[in-house]
Amino acid sequence: MIYVIANVELKPKCRAAYLEVLLGNVAAVKAEKGCLEYEPTIDVETDIPIHETYDDNVVTIIEAWEDIAALKNHFNEPHMLAYREKVKDLIKKVTIQVLQPA
Repeated sequence: MIYVIANVELKPKCRAAYLEVLLGNVAAVKAEKGCLEYEPTIDVETDIPIHETYDDNVVTIIEAWEDIAALKNHFNEPHMLAYREKVKDLIKKVTIQVLQPA
C-alpha cells in the first residue's frame, strides 16, 4: 500500500468552484481499481502553536492506493482527464508526496 498527499494550490477566490468539480469526481475515483481511500480536505483554523498557516487557497487530498501502478493508472482514467480539463484555469500548482508505511 502507498499513501499520497496531494496539495492543490488554487488561484485566489477559486476554492468553491474547484471543490464543486473535485467533489463531483470523488465517487469515480473511489471506484477505480486499486483505490483504497480518496478524501479531499481543507485547512482548519486552530490556535495550535505547531499548526502551519491556514490557507483557504489550498485543498489537500489524502489518498491510499494498492500500489504505484494503481496510482499511475489513476492519472490516465477518463474522468481524471476530464477533471483536469475542467479545473486547469482554477489551479496555480499541484504537488504530491508518495509515501509508504514505515
